[in-house]
Amino acid sequence: MKKGLLLLGVFLFVFSCAPVRVNYDYEKGTDFNAYKTYNYYEAMDMGMSELDSKRLLDALDSGLQAQGMRLSDTPDFLINIKSSQYQEAQRNNVGVGVGGSGRNVGGGISIGIPVGQAKINREIVIEFVDDSKSGLFWQAVTDSNYNPNATPEAKETQFQTLVAKVLSAYPPAPKK
Repeated sequence: MKKGLLLLGVFLFVFSCAPVRVNYDYEKGTDFNAYKTYNYYEAMDMGMSELDSKRLLDALDSGLQAQGMRLSDTPDFLINIKSSQYQEAQRNNVGVGVGGSGRNVGGGISIGIPVGQAKINREIVIEFVDDSKSGLFWQAVTDSNYNPNATPEAKETQFQTLVAKVLSAYPPAPKK
């Protein structure tokens, strides 16, 4: 029992430390101090399961509220979230070749056999939109490993890690 809990803890730690790559963009000249309340688009198709959507929204709510923002029915801005999954190209191959030669005659055949499983990645795009002013004013595009068979706890940990990294650059630091 103790070994099982230790193994689960190590798995969660390794899974949560999977690299999360984030690219940011924002509208120059935006007064980010003006945005204190938020909400989500009603007709948002996030492209993930309902449980994963709830986990991501819960993590995002916690992260934004930790920054002093609050969920509101009359928000300063709306949040749109889109996601997609893709399979990474297989990089590991084993080559098998057959060849022959004779007097001034040569030939051969070679094939590559993939080794291991291809990795599944998930891209999540989080957009902050002010419909009353400039429209889209901040965007984060994340790319991370995705395991559809992970435990609910591991998925929750991964979403919390992802949101922490996304919100670490919001609001953008003023240029000096």
